[in-house]
Amino acid sequence: MTDIFTPEQRHVVMSHIRSKDTRPEMLVRRFLHRHGVRYSLHVKYLPGRPDIVLRKYHTVILVNGCFWHGHGFSSKDFPLQHENPHCNLFRLPRSHTDFWEKKIERNISRDEKQHKELTAMGWNVFTIWECQLRPAERENTLMGLLRTLNLILMKNLGVRMGYNAEEEEEGMMRAAENSFSEENEE
Repeated sequence: MTDIFTPEQRHVVMSHIRSKDTRPEMLVRRFLHRHGVRYSLHVKYLPGRPDIVLRKYHTVILVNGCFWHGHGFSSKDFPLQHENPHCNLFRLPRSHTDFWEKKIERNISRDEKQHKELTAMGWNVFTIWECQLRPAERENTLMGLLRTLNLILMKNLGVRMGYNAEEEEEGMMRAAENSFSEENEE
């Protein structure tokens, strides 16, 4: 299948795709600000310049577009990464398939490397996918993030939470990590 645009037109179209201040990122930022959570943006000294940095919580939030970060992508080198049966926002383009497959694989590799580096530095890392911010799932996703941030803050401040607090905290942290970061750990 050939491209419907000339190379010059394609260049113009692709140059208008933003990497900062995207609609999903703005949804998360507005929600956090509305709930009193203050943050920094694209901090240079952290690997990959995470979208949202919450220093108080020692947490970074990566807001990933499903297409560009390969949500549901599968190839011989990356067997079904970030599987989500409800996400239909990623489809490998039919033209220049080799180029796009390699590009998405590089993006996934870079994301995994940055996630590991941030975790090794002691940061809590959450990935929110574009599909998790659809109207039907948005409130659950964002409220789950807020609850998890509150747990992290209480843990950092040494607040004791009462009955079976440690078990409850571990279960909620695991659930939140599974919900927000669907990356496979090696």
